[in-house]
Amino acid sequence: MSAIHIVRAYPHPPQKVWRAVTDPELIPLWTATGAGARPEGFATAVGTTFRFVAKPKPGWSGVVVCEVLEVREPSLLRYSWQDEGGGEVTEVAYRLEPHGDGTRFTYDHTGFHGLGGFLMAKVLGSVRTRMLTTGLPAVLNGLDGPCAPRPGSPRAT
Repeated sequence: MSAIHIVRAYPHPPQKVWRAVTDPELIPLWTATGAGARPEGFATAVGTTFRFVAKPKPGWSGVVVCEVLEVREPSLLRYSWQDEGGGEVTEVAYRLEPHGDGTRFTYDHTGFHGLGGFLMAKVLGSVRTRMLTTGLPAVLNGLDGPCAPRPGSPRAT
């Protein structure tokens, strides 16, 4: 079985990182360095079904269907992840823990099987690394600035 495991430290408190990774208006800002997915119907409530919608690519509709499996704010979000076209159901977990003056963020995406799963984990792993190394820090750094995205603002949508 293949998996994606990424650990990053951010110089921001867990509550701020939690907001950036769970606020539907902020998520597209940091996923823009990947496929640019935006969540539709997302809420941090167990049992919530939602979709990540990105720009379609050859061989992919751009849609992933998910269900929130576990939430412990501000330390854990776990959800299922499946391509809209079917295939295996995998699992994504965000784990946040205080680390010095900031937060250690652990991203795990597990459940990839066989050669296809191995290849998918490789492709997604490089995209997720870019999102968590470039996209998320930019959002976190901008949250408290004078140009910070605010709910309902055109920049936040």
